[in-house]
Amino acid sequence: MSKEWENIGNMKVLQLGKFFPIRGGVEKVMYDLMCGLSARGVQCDMLCAACEGESCDIKINDNAKLITTRTLTKAKATMISPAMIGKLRKICNEYDVIHVHHPDPMACLALFCSGYKGKVVLHWHSDILKQNVILKFYMPLQNWLLRRANVIVGTSPVYLNESPHLQDVQHKTVCLPIGIEPLPSVKEKAELLRAHYEGKRIVFSLGRLVGYKGYEYLVDAASYLTDDYVVLIGGGGPLRGKLQAKINNAGLSDRVKLLGFLPDEVLPQYFEACDLFCMSSVWKTEAFGIVQIEAMSCGKPVVATRIPESGVSWVNEDGVSGLNADPENGKSLAEAILKVTKNEETYNKFAKGAYNRYKSLFTYEQMIDNCMKIYSGLWKK
Repeated sequence: MSKEWENIGNMKVLQLGKFFPIRGGVEKVMYDLMCGLSARGVQCDMLCAACEGESCDIKINDNAKLITTRTLTKAKATMISPAMIGKLRKICNEYDVIHVHHPDPMACLALFCSGYKGKVVLHWHSDILKQNVILKFYMPLQNWLLRRANVIVGTSPVYLNESPHLQDVQHKTVCLPIGIEPLPSVKEKAELLRAHYEGKRIVFSLGRLVGYKGYEYLVDAASYLTDDYVVLIGGGGPLRGKLQAKINNAGLSDRVKLLGFLPDEVLPQYFEACDLFCMSSVWKTEAFGIVQIEAMSCGKPVVATRIPESGVSWVNEDGVSGLNADPENGKSLAEAILKVTKNEETYNKFAKGAYNRYKSLFTYEQMIDNCMKIYSGLWKK
């Protein structure tokens, strides 16, 4: 380990929160941090609720293990795992840093009950937005966590600066953008996919078919595009039937395709085959948008939305990696798509800008480097 990281030479870190297997962005970031830090020689474990089955320990490598605790039920997007409280209380003093990922009331409660006296990093992925009744009762515990944390990490400067819950703790916030490995190139499969939509400009989008993703507005956008565009939407969810009915009623079945759930192994061919990626999300629930940087890693321009207080439009720098449209506005989305693809020179400028933005801010190695700097800085305060 280099002198730059000498302060964390023998440090032991615990990533705390959420669940396993991975089903979303927060737990993916946790798992990636565990793997990346342990590969650098940092002892880094992860404690989370098990989506299914009993409590267990899984060895990831010589410097990392995944510890899961039995879940009784799921309530309001939170895994209720009382076993997490006892487990953390038993093992917490083995760690120099507990890196807790928010929002997760179960993890916060476990930390509160553990009696842990060491350093705490609070990773503020998102405010609690939909569960207002839960938030009312959880607020005292959340405020305790904000006071308890030695440093508060956010995925974008916008979210850190504008979250109403973080206004009194700005002095201990730091930005740690999410980083990913570039998606693998699969040219032959991508060419086959493009051949299936021969003569079309492919607009790709990916995510669960739920309200905050704003897919109804992406369907609206298709009505303003010409027949040489096709919109491919990957992902399953409760709104599929409603969206398909909207597509059929608008006569857009040749222009908008709902692909259903796409397994990880086929995603690279869709990102590589598309001309641009579109994120139509409308609520602050979309705090960052990892799919944007997946597209950028393939050199694909992005059209996203200017969601107030969200980091989405910061990730996609307007005029550089793509364009940002008004949320809940299909016409605005379509206008942005048409501007990005209006001619080869303009398109190539955005494609190059997208890849360069990924390389400058959102690589996996940068995320691990910056996380290690945060840990090292805990001993300089």
